[in-house]
Amino acid sequence: CEIEHYGLGKTFLVTTSPIFNENGELSGIVHSAKDVTEKIKIEEELTKAQKLESVGLLAGGIAHDFNNILTTILGNVNLAKMQIGSNEQASSRLEEAEKACRRAKDLTHQLLTFSKGGAPIKKAAAMADLVRESSSFALMGSKVRCSYHISRDLWPVEIDAGQMSQVINNLIINACQAMPNGGEIEISLKNIVLEQPEHGNSETGRYVRLILSDQGIGIPRENLAKIFDPYFTTKPGGSGLGLSMAYSIIKRHDGIIAVDSKPDVGTTFYIDLPASDKSPVKETEKGDSYALNSGKGKILVMDDEEPIRDLVGQMLNLLGYDVTSARDGNEAIAIYSEASLAGKPFDAIIMDLTIPGGMGGKEALEKLRQVDPEIKAIVSSGYHTDPIMSSFRQYGFSGVIAKPYSLKDLGETLQNVLESRYEPFMPKEAMDGV
Repeated sequence: CEIEHYGLGKTFLVTTSPIFNENGELSGIVHSAKDVTEKIKIEEELTKAQKLESVGLLAGGIAHDFNNILTTILGNVNLAKMQIGSNEQASSRLEEAEKACRRAKDLTHQLLTFSKGGAPIKKAAAMADLVRESSSFALMGSKVRCSYHISRDLWPVEIDAGQMSQVINNLIINACQAMPNGGEIEISLKNIVLEQPEHGNSETGRYVRLILSDQGIGIPRENLAKIFDPYFTTKPGGSGLGLSMAYSIIKRHDGIIAVDSKPDVGTTFYIDLPASDKSPVKETEKGDSYALNSGKGKILVMDDEEPIRDLVGQMLNLLGYDVTSARDGNEAIAIYSEASLAGKPFDAIIMDLTIPGGMGGKEALEKLRQVDPEIKAIVSSGYHTDPIMSSFRQYGFSGVIAKPYSLKDLGETLQNVLESRYEPFMPKEAMDGV
């Protein structure tokens, strides 16, 4: 049965047992009650995770193929802009096409959030700056404003800033929609130490807690258990992906997201993220001169898609590189080995991670390292939440570039690798022992 206890929903397992006397007659009844609230919450968390895994199998495959298509589109638009010169009208049209590609890239990024096996690319960060920037951006043009209550001594957290920004953006948008006539969103950030389970979390320890509250219409109690389900929505035209995506991201950060809501009073979301002992990473600013990174050298491009091989070849030629291409791992090994034996080695190789029906980048690199232990390899994939993409150095790669990528992305990544700006390779076995 369910009862209300000091305003908080509690679930008890009630057992009733009869008592009989020595004559076999009923002489009494014993009632016992056990609080199973946390047990049920943990079971609900497992059910949600299983639902997201099913969606992920489909979403991951679609997003991977779509990113391959976007790579060709975005790359050709970049090349066309370089070739048309001062034609302002044509340049304006191509810029609009670039914007559309970036929006499509964001969409596939959201789909990949659901994919099975992916991992966020985490860096130590200060949540305060991220929360302020993300919420300010999401509130642009709305009648809603934010008030902040942020502890000065806030602990750092290890997060994928892009994914966490998506979470905050979705929560802010939901809050704005719940307050169509305007209002205030209260956001607080504080350090907490969990000494016992809360919100279905079975892990104790140091956390940074984000609390986001609105003054909106609230969520009916019967819908509270469904709001994180993929495709569940009560909004006309809504996709039902926003909160399920937020749930998936927080889970991949080993965190907890929970909600409390009362109709006509408002809704409060709670997010707990494990605190980190690392110092926040400051992003390096790049000047205008860094916009196009030309270079020299021989580059081998391995990809099963002919349009991508041709496109990347043209992009690299424009940047000043000599390019050879390979369709799969076996062909790449043969071409790379032949060049090394001839004394004309490649300076770097860009390798597609997944080759349907053939040898992909991971397997090919293991064999190529036997030919050249100092090989500089860049892993590329449209399925950029693959663990190899987030931990590329553990698998022997010197750099990573996620599809779709622009001419600038390609030039910058190659320059970083050729100038050894990435950390040196450490075998996965050694990393596992760290």
